[in-house]
Amino acid sequence: MRYISEFRDAALAHRLAKAIAAEARADREYHFMEFCGGHTHAIFRYGVQDLMPQNVQFVHGPGCPVCVLPVRRLDDAIELAECQDVILCTYGDMMRVPGTGRQSLIRAKAEGADIRMVYSTLDALKIARENPDREIVFFAIGFETTTPPTAVAIKQAEAEDLGNFSVFCNHVLTPPAIAHILDSPDFESGGPARVDGFLGPSHVSTVIGSKPYESTSCAYRKPVVIAGFEPLDVMQSVLMLVRQVNEDRAEVENEYTRVVRRDGNRKAQALMAEVLDVRESFEWRGLGDVPKSALRINDRHRAFDAENRFALTEKQSREVKSCECPAVLRGVKKPTECKLFGTVCTPDNPMGACMVSSEGACAAYWSYRRNRQAPASDAR
Repeated sequence: MRYISEFRDAALAHRLAKAIAAEARADREYHFMEFCGGHTHAIFRYGVQDLMPQNVQFVHGPGCPVCVLPVRRLDDAIELAECQDVILCTYGDMMRVPGTGRQSLIRAKAEGADIRMVYSTLDALKIARENPDREIVFFAIGFETTTPPTAVAIKQAEAEDLGNFSVFCNHVLTPPAIAHILDSPDFESGGPARVDGFLGPSHVSTVIGSKPYESTSCAYRKPVVIAGFEPLDVMQSVLMLVRQVNEDRAEVENEYTRVVRRDGNRKAQALMAEVLDVRESFEWRGLGDVPKSALRINDRHRAFDAENRFALTEKQSREVKSCECPAVLRGVKKPTECKLFGTVCTPDNPMGACMVSSEGACAAYWSYRRNRQAPASDAR
């Protein structure tokens, strides 16, 4: 199958592994952060880490929109469903994420709240049309990849005069988060993650292009390589990063040329700009408040802003005790360093978003059996 089988070719993978081993200098270590959770799963699913030399390591980043959403915003969504008599529409991954007191959307639904899982913004608009006497709130989350459909939904609601439709907007932006990781040497626990370069997000970059990473790469002297999701994409991107580090270069390179362009999708960008503005600051789970890192509905379309329509209470939100999801998202801990992982915290009984999300690092470790330590004789 074109663009699938050829990027999973075992012989090519071993050739790339030899090239990486030949070019990785024995006197140094390389730590590359894969920002996107899709890359984390590809690395584990296809055993990419096992093909790397010992001194080339992956650092798992915050690249899952379900995972980085702070507990407070989830608590707000639960309040909308429980206390505001709305129909809350949400993507499926958010249903089981634990909020304060381990309350979740799926538990709230079981207790009587009208919460409906949707596959797209079109589903939410359809529910609004079918229920003209009810308030419909779409719980919008995601990076730049899922932001244009939210903008389209707001424009469509405006065109149809759907006065009962609004959006609880939680879209976040990737480049500011990368800069924040590099600009935060003193996290509260665990210290900073060592990062020598980044595997840039794939789908995000189809929207924004590679250009937005250039200023950060230049300012912090860290290479970025936009990488596709297939195993050979990841390995070729690692080789490109190793070469940049060896040559003391810090550039943005695009391995995913079959999809990503430097300027991205300008039509999608225009849609976003028409409906959404950048927030001054926004909280990320694990990273804290990150300046200019999220979007809000602009004043022209504030009639469709759930935060403007509904008065939400101030609340004390908190993570599940002992859950290390925030540290995992910062790249300073691996899932196996959390004492809850694989014991109390499993996919059937998740304690944190990293185990719930299909792109979470904890879910990747669990799914691909990285929760087991290799025998000493197998250690690399």
